[in-house]
Formats: sequence, structure tokens, C-alpha cells
Amino acid sequence: MSIYVGNLSYEVTQDALSQVFAEYGTVKRVQLPTDRETGRLRGFGFVEMGTEAEEQAAIDALDGAEWMGRDLKVNKAKPKEDRGPAGGGRGGYGGGNRGGGGGGGRY
Repeated sequence: MSIYVGNLSYEVTQDALSQVFAEYGTVKRVQLPTDRETGRLRGFGFVEMGTEAEEQAAIDALDGAEWMGRDLKVNKAKPKEDRGPAGGGRGGYGGGNRGGGGGGGRY
């Protein structure tokens, strides 16, 4: 399980975030996702700790705490949702009468 850490400063580093969480237990891994196009941090990250008890202690202590001028949002990370193919689906084609109308002309 991992912890979601939101509302992070764009100046944060993996080492700095690791140090903050190390006060509550063993930090196994820190991830700070970056924007694909700009390479800039996205303002959130994930922290994995040694045990669930350590994770819960960190969540209880750090959720809502101010760090680097921002109020952190800290909770258990939810599993990534399967978004399916990019662009979304359009399910089927619209109905409607596409046949040519017969001209009921007079003779």
C-alpha cells in the first residue's frame, strides 16, 4: 500500500519528502510524477512505508499539516483506475433513417 501526498510545492524533492515521512517509520520509496510535456512536477506524490501502522501514523500526523507553505493532503492511495483507450468510446452509431425517400410524385 502507498500514501498519496497532495498539494505539494513544485520545489519539493524526493529526499525532502522522504525525510518528512521518515519521522514516522521506514520510507521504502518516494515517487514524484512529472508532466510529460514540461517535465515539471505535478504537485503530488506517493510514499511507500515499511508497515501499514507506519503509514497510518504518517497520515494521521501529516494530513492538513503545513509544509513548504502549503497544507498537505495525505491519505491512503487509491488503486489507479483503468481509463481504457484514450479519447473515450462513442458506443455505436446513431440511428436515423438514412434511406432515400421515394418520391410520391404524381403522374
